[in-house]
Amino acid sequence: MARRLLSVRIVPDVSLTPRERRQRQWRRLRMPVILLVLVAIAGVASMRLAPAAPTVDGAPLWFDTVMRGELLREVRGTGTLVPVDTAWIPATTDGRVVRILLRPGAQVRPDDVILELQNPALAQEVLDTRLQLQAAEARLRRADADATTALLAQQAQVAQAEAQYEEARADAEADQALLGDGLVSELQHRRSTSRARSLAAQVAAERKRLEVGTSMRPSQLAEQQADVERMRALLALKTSQLGQLMVRAGMAGVLQAVPVEVGSQVTAGTNVARVADPALLKAQVRVPETQARDVQVGQSARVDTRNGIAAGRVSRVDPAAVNGTVLVDIAFTGATPDGARPDLSVDGIVEVERLADVLYMARPAAGQEGATIGLFAVAPDGTAQRRQVRLGKASVRHVQVLDGLRAGERVILSDMAAWEQADRLLIK
Repeated sequence: MARRLLSVRIVPDVSLTPRERRQRQWRRLRMPVILLVLVAIAGVASMRLAPAAPTVDGAPLWFDTVMRGELLREVRGTGTLVPVDTAWIPATTDGRVVRILLRPGAQVRPDDVILELQNPALAQEVLDTRLQLQAAEARLRRADADATTALLAQQAQVAQAEAQYEEARADAEADQALLGDGLVSELQHRRSTSRARSLAAQVAAERKRLEVGTSMRPSQLAEQQADVERMRALLALKTSQLGQLMVRAGMAGVLQAVPVEVGSQVTAGTNVARVADPALLKAQVRVPETQARDVQVGQSARVDTRNGIAAGRVSRVDPAAVNGTVLVDIAFTGATPDGARPDLSVDGIVEVERLADVLYMARPAAGQEGATIGLFAVAPDGTAQRRQVRLGKASVRHVQVLDGLRAGERVILSDMAAWEQADRLLIK
């Protein structure tokens, strides 16, 4: 019976036409084929769909809105208040510190003694120089006496020659009168006349010698006088150096520093104290060298002393950079805030430029002036799309936007390095 049934099943239905058989076979295969096609379509679609956007908690993120308007470019630096008038007091000679009379913070007047140095060798030099001066003065007095004696002797010679001349002239005149009466011979007359002429010439020579001696007297004493003046100057210098072992303030103000201790040895030129006038202060701030190129003398500035903000102007820009920063001096244009004192830490903000009608936003955590960076722009539905944003000029808190964003768009400024592989985020 089973064999009969099997044989019946495999026997084709000869009553069906070929077309009917194909239609019957298609009806049997239609559903599996449709299911297979749907599965293939779903696989292709799933491959083409973008992966799901990561979800990020928006609470700790830093957002800002792109604005259009005037951008005030400012440069910030940190530093301290320093006195405008500061005087370092150097040691004028070698010495050892034996006493420190005043300490930093003390109010001083110009003649107040800050510390005392000791130099036994200098004291001995003062004594030796004083003795040398006395010896030089003695030599000068002796030379002056010798010159005076010589002049007096010459004056005596002139007087004697003049007396002899007057006597000879009188004899010649008498012989001239007696010659006419025949009482004196011609020879006697000639002798008296010749002697008078000779003595007249001698008088002239002695007078000339006296004149030369008188005019040469200063020259004869010049060497000794120079020695005396040199020793006097040397004694004055040594005495002054000895007196300067008592180091004085030199100006009214506040003693700021005494960088030596009792017993320390200092050399000439070593700074042993610093005095400043605390009434007149300025701010010295260090600005990053990448931003200092826009800072110029005369620009407006503000100084934050933590106890108030004071207006000022840039008074000096150091031409050299040190450790990546440039020193900028800011002079106050008004009164300094209460509590301002030397060495007080301050922040200085310099206004370098005003940019009108530009796009700007707060400075992102990463991104320098002129750089192109990736930022996430947040849509109203909470999705954030990565954008390539080109930055322009930067300020302390804001930066110019040149391309990549529009006014009114909200962007994430936090450091998103953890999501650098993602182009879309879902902010919750």
